[in-house]
Amino acid sequence: MSELPIIIYILFFTLIGSVFSLIGGVFLLIKEKQTLKYSHFLAAFAAGTLLGTVFFDLLPEAIEEARSTSSGQAGEVNVFFYALIGILGFFLIERLVHWFHHHQHDYKDEPVKPTIPLIILGDSVHNFIDGVVIAATFLVNIPLGIVTTLAVAAHEIPQEIGDFGILLHKGLKPKKVLFVNIISALTAVTGALITFWIGERIEPAIPVLLAITSGFFIYIAASDLIPEIHHENRKGFAFTETALLFLGVVTVWIFITLLEGFGGH
Repeated sequence: MSELPIIIYILFFTLIGSVFSLIGGVFLLIKEKQTLKYSHFLAAFAAGTLLGTVFFDLLPEAIEEARSTSSGQAGEVNVFFYALIGILGFFLIERLVHWFHHHQHDYKDEPVKPTIPLIILGDSVHNFIDGVVIAATFLVNIPLGIVTTLAVAAHEIPQEIGDFGILLHKGLKPKKVLFVNIISALTAVTGALITFWIGERIEPAIPVLLAITSGFFIYIAASDLIPEIHHENRKGFAFTETALLFLGVVTVWIFITLLEGFGGH
């Protein structure tokens, strides 16, 4: 699996992740009602893939990398510390965004969606981080990079549906919404290229990056995606969402097992 230069894998899968992130938004433009109706199913599956990626791949790989770059058990402790830093860090980032938005409006106003520039900026930063994550995991090994790309793409689809929906309801025309989101998605490539160019200089920080990424994924699954599942109370829908959550976890496990069979971690 490693005959091609690693930069080819990084660019290809980052672009794949970017394209998949736009799929939900494109469907929203074509069939808005149907897409919104079933978007919570995608959120459930995405939550499962994120959790599966964290506990089957990212954290074990982070611990292994930490052991190879440090003595004793200190590396393991650092991994979980930085995973916690990842969770708390992304919580603070989200709170700052909400705080900034909140102070842009009069307290008497009804709650409103974030402004268009804030949505675009937040989405661009998010995609940039996705690119960094994908590139960093490919620098560890190719199977880890592929699994991480799967998780990134899965959680980006429902998120982009939300972003597309907000921008449409804010009055942007569909073509402009699509153009803005394509540009935003390409920031992932920028993040991936910067990470690759830094190259060996970030090698000692790989365990930290993997751990922070784990925290990032856990935070998204626990604070953003899983609450969407709890909002659905209808019996049939609730069962389907629960099944899709578990299916996401199992899909990642199967995917990792197959990749290990082809090339190993």
